[in-house]
Amino acid sequence: MEAPTCARLPAEWEHHSQTWIGWPERPDNWREGAKPVQNTFVKVIQAISEFEPVNVVVSTKQWKQVGSFFSDNKRIRVVELSTDDCWLRDTGPVFIKERYRNLQSTIQGVDFTFNAWGGLIEGCYSNWEHDSLVAWKILELERLKRYASNLVLEGGAISCDGEGTLITTEECLLNRNRNPGWTRYQIEEELNKFLGIDKVVWLPLGIYGDYDTNGHVDNLCVFVEPGKVVLHWTDDQTDPQYQRSLEALHILERSSDAKGRRFAVYKLPAPGPFYRDEHEVRGLVCSNTAVIRKAGERLVASYVNFYPVNDAIIMPSFGEPWDSKAETVFERILPNKQIRKVPAREIILGGGGIHCITQHQPE
Repeated sequence: MEAPTCARLPAEWEHHSQTWIGWPERPDNWREGAKPVQNTFVKVIQAISEFEPVNVVVSTKQWKQVGSFFSDNKRIRVVELSTDDCWLRDTGPVFIKERYRNLQSTIQGVDFTFNAWGGLIEGCYSNWEHDSLVAWKILELERLKRYASNLVLEGGAISCDGEGTLITTEECLLNRNRNPGWTRYQIEEELNKFLGIDKVVWLPLGIYGDYDTNGHVDNLCVFVEPGKVVLHWTDDQTDPQYQRSLEALHILERSSDAKGRRFAVYKLPAPGPFYRDEHEVRGLVCSNTAVIRKAGERLVASYVNFYPVNDAIIMPSFGEPWDSKAETVFERILPNKQIRKVPAREIILGGGGIHCITQHQPE
């Protein structure tokens, strides 16, 4: 397949031209006809629009209604585009900068293969024909060149420093339900070919209970600056997450980035744990085409799943005392960023977080 001539995957904190975000509708994943989570999405979209333009991707039947929510905000555009669900971090294009001989850089996009987080046997839903076209359609709308890769990869599975270093988990990218037959070396070669990655840091597992995505790294550990990462952390040694975070910490402490720098690791407190309530399950429409949500399941809640926008971060909130502790960490490591907190429980009920529903487009 054709690949970029000289690609670079920008860091998420580099200046954005705009954000793309999906719109939740699936009644078998979002309770009460998705109304509670749609109210949360409105808050996320409005918070992002304070700092950069936002494109909201919606179905035909929702286009008029969603447009009315934001009719007074000129920084929000509602775009009709079919999806199977709203996770644009994973279904949207991975935007890259491609440098040419004259040293001018242009924005292009990589369309990685999508299989609904595991395919027909272990995926979150059985039909993803709309989601498999989302990245292609967005690149067409933006008139950007599309590069296609056979690697099954979702945007939430990777975090990059913009300088050639990428962090991911073995649990996800080496999973038999993603890339059977691919070796670690072959995956690294593909990441170098399409994203310009020089070094991959492999962490073993994502956070406990993240069965939907098989351990996406954007819940566990992400870059905040070159050489600096935040790590989902608990001091409770009886929590099954403790050993996962400890093992990740040991690997990070022994590793360096593509430029030879050692990592500075900042621990973000794990909120909760939280569990799905009985009434939150009763609001779902039963379906045999999507993952079944059950009462008592541990929810995947993480402050690592924040979204950096121009001059700010959109931070998930879950309630005291965890919110204030996480906010203190962010204030210390990102002193020049404003913080906007949005209650995120309704989003994590669907299997993801604020970072998972957004996709940044670099300037």
